[in-house]
Amino acid sequence: MPSHERETGPTDLKNNPMWEPLPPINGTLTGDWDRGLGHVVLRGVVLGLLIVLFLALLTMVSGLGVYAYYATSLPSPRELYERTTPFKSTKIYDRHGELLFEIFDPLGGRRTVVDFQEIPDVVVEAVVATEDATFFSNPGVNPLAIARALYIDLRSGEIVQGGSTITQQLVKNLFLTSERKLSRKVKEAILSAEITRRYSKAEILEVYLNEVYFGNLAYGIGAAAETYFGKEVEDLDLAEAALLAGLLQSPARYDPYTNPEAALARRRTALRLMREEGYITRAQEQAADVEPLDLRPQDTVMQAPHMVTHVRQELEELYGTERLYNGGLEVYTTLDLQTQQLAEEIAQKHIAELSERGATNAALVAMDPDTGQVLAMLGSVDFYDHNMGGQVNVATRLRQPGSAIKPFTYLAALEQGWTAGTMLMDLEQSFPDGANPPYKPTNYDHEEWGPVSLRTALACSRNIPAVSTLHEIGVPALLEVTSRLGIRSLVRDDYGLSLTLGGGEVTLLEMTAAYGALANGGRRVTPQTILYITDQQGQVIMPETTPEMAEVMDPRHAYLLTDILADDEARIRAFGANNPLALSFPAAAKTGTTDDYHDSWTLGYTPRWVTGVWVGNNDNKPMDGISGSKGAGRIWHDFMETALGEEPQPDFVQPHGLVEEEVCPISGEKRADRCPPPRTELFLEENVPPSCTVHTRLKVCGVTGKLATEFCPEESVEERAYEDYGPAWDEWAREQGFNVPPRETCALHDVPARVSLQSLSAPLEGVVQISGSTEIPDFAYYVVERGLGDDPRQWRRVTPEIEAPVGDGVLCRWDTRGLENGTYTLRLVVVDGHGHRYEAREVVTLENATPTPSPTLTATPTVSTPTPTVTLTATQTPIPTATSTPIPTETATRPSTETPVPTDTSIPAPSATPTDGGYPQPEGD
Repeated sequence: MPSHERETGPTDLKNNPMWEPLPPINGTLTGDWDRGLGHVVLRGVVLGLLIVLFLALLTMVSGLGVYAYYATSLPSPRELYERTTPFKSTKIYDRHGELLFEIFDPLGGRRTVVDFQEIPDVVVEAVVATEDATFFSNPGVNPLAIARALYIDLRSGEIVQGGSTITQQLVKNLFLTSERKLSRKVKEAILSAEITRRYSKAEILEVYLNEVYFGNLAYGIGAAAETYFGKEVEDLDLAEAALLAGLLQSPARYDPYTNPEAALARRRTALRLMREEGYITRAQEQAADVEPLDLRPQDTVMQAPHMVTHVRQELEELYGTERLYNGGLEVYTTLDLQTQQLAEEIAQKHIAELSERGATNAALVAMDPDTGQVLAMLGSVDFYDHNMGGQVNVATRLRQPGSAIKPFTYLAALEQGWTAGTMLMDLEQSFPDGANPPYKPTNYDHEEWGPVSLRTALACSRNIPAVSTLHEIGVPALLEVTSRLGIRSLVRDDYGLSLTLGGGEVTLLEMTAAYGALANGGRRVTPQTILYITDQQGQVIMPETTPEMAEVMDPRHAYLLTDILADDEARIRAFGANNPLALSFPAAAKTGTTDDYHDSWTLGYTPRWVTGVWVGNNDNKPMDGISGSKGAGRIWHDFMETALGEEPQPDFVQPHGLVEEEVCPISGEKRADRCPPPRTELFLEENVPPSCTVHTRLKVCGVTGKLATEFCPEESVEERAYEDYGPAWDEWAREQGFNVPPRETCALHDVPARVSLQSLSAPLEGVVQISGSTEIPDFAYYVVERGLGDDPRQWRRVTPEIEAPVGDGVLCRWDTRGLENGTYTLRLVVVDGHGHRYEAREVVTLENATPTPSPTLTATPTVSTPTPTVTLTATQTPIPTATSTPIPTETATRPSTETPVPTDTSIPAPSATPTDGGYPQPEGD
């Protein structure tokens, strides 16, 4: 309190003992205090015991001379009303030293000194409940709070909770420095106890409430009431008092202008604490909790106001309010004011144009991807427009990103072995989605493109392939990637497949940093807003540091995604030529649009610059068809061109370990002869795909039309060309007129055939018994034939068609006596019910002693040959393959009446039937 206003406290209150009853103030306070003291009597007894222990401890300390040592060096508590806070303003600059904002001297800010009698009970109760519930009973310190704070600090490994009473806070502000040392805490406790001994609680509260800082240059409760509500302090109601009391803990963090959600949450906490202390009822708490924030318009002028408020919050967390507002800091931020002003100008221009379509606001973050330094931070197009919530920093608020998160889905897929050429199906699909009903995503244009590559799916932002990909790799894989890239907002445990379409909420600041990791080749980017800090003497108290940027992805994966997002040819089908994502220099970009056009996003980058833009409405009101490219994309385009276009920009550098291959434009695999004209694609050198599996040729059984097996007759097997998109898409493929491959194997010939001739190695003469097997599925008949030489061109029948199968038995008897000696080939031909032929051959040598010119028909022994049961065996005598060896012409020693059998596969006409003995008539007649 200024000394010229009051040299000491009020004469009727000064020097009152702390337990002396207080006189009535405005006729109400005494009763309320009596009621307050009544409900803390029991607690006072407990605290009294603790105080005794505390004083005993102090006595021990004083016995060692410590108390005396500190007490003699402390200022007199009688200076309470005489001291004014020594104040040096904190200044915030851009990276080049341009002043953005100065936190002024309290006397230069708003300050209205209010007598204690003018402060309403509701304010006193709100402040006491939130800041020091034991204020009316403690001796200046609260041993329980100190013990609790000490416990929490020890568990955290740092000072996170101070345990200070209102009196201790006042002592820190008026008498001590802001250093965090044990010696200062001892001084603070001693001086707080002395002040409590010499001054009444009313006097301490009066000084405290006129001294404490409430944010936005409001020092003291009087200035706070005027700054935030345009009221005199005595006119504050319960909701307003609770809001102001909640600000005391952190004026920047709970600033209702820049962070209304946090301010309302803190007000709710203050109301709860008031109820728990018995100051208000639950009904009063609930009524005040639903009161809207009815704030007075703010008139403080700052440059880059959202960046300034963001930095103020960081400083408050680093140094506390004392050092921030009284320490005379010189804070140099990473912001470039010229770039910031360019962002403001371009955003305001485009929002003015888009306002007719329901867009009122935009946010922008520009960042250096190699350092994370924020070069521009635009939280709204007009910080001072209260109608559209201009003071809310949308760059740090949670919004749904739409398809802007898709690159991280595909990054997770690439890490599981997918490629940029992997074929995805852009067709209607249903997916299970946890407890939800089947999820059926649709594309932005409500069309389906059929098979597309991963490159096309991402570049053209197709929804169905993205959901299909996430279904394959799993939601946890996407969450692991986003966490690795520094996106901390996706903390729910109930995300479904819509997460890849923007079903979670993130901030523009963290999304821009995540895209920065793609820009720099795979290193995590941590946003940095403070460059360095000095004191007013120029001594550096926070030096400029080089951030640690851990590698969080394979640089080749980062480059593949960049190559896709920079591929204007790949996205032209969806975005058209000359779209906003195409710049005059190399750049990669991705858009995002949420359902019903609540949010419009564009994020993009060069090797040296990454920028994220959001367009929408703070109240989440939908826009009129403003997509990511038509809203945020235009701001992104103009900002990047203007900020970077005057100087040559480098291209992205391809890392080692990538190779270029010609691929089938459909399958994305190595092109084969059957594929359409190829395109080129990039692959990890260890992940080059095999030959195309879509345009394939398969062996099919001509009898059944199914996939041939090793048991299908060779002459019935055909090789046919197909387009194979997978069994799930056969119906679609048929509708498109594609030749769909069979999915089942032939079952008709799944029993092995046994067609064999018994080996006849010794030279033959006379009548020879021919043995073998004719076991095939669907047996019809067999014939035995002979030909001259080891590879005959003509065949003559030895038997007619015999319709009884034989299993390892006698097939016929062959009379060789009328034939010229030499080499012959016997052929067994077995035919099934479909006309398919199986055969076996055996090369033999004839050495008859004296050929008989006219062989006499001899009786053929009758052999009972029952129809054998086909016995399956593991082996099959293969059918010999014809060779190009010249075949000699058979020359008979006498005219022959045999009919030559051609070597084609036609079925021979029926001939003579077997003899009565069950064997065919011998040759030679």
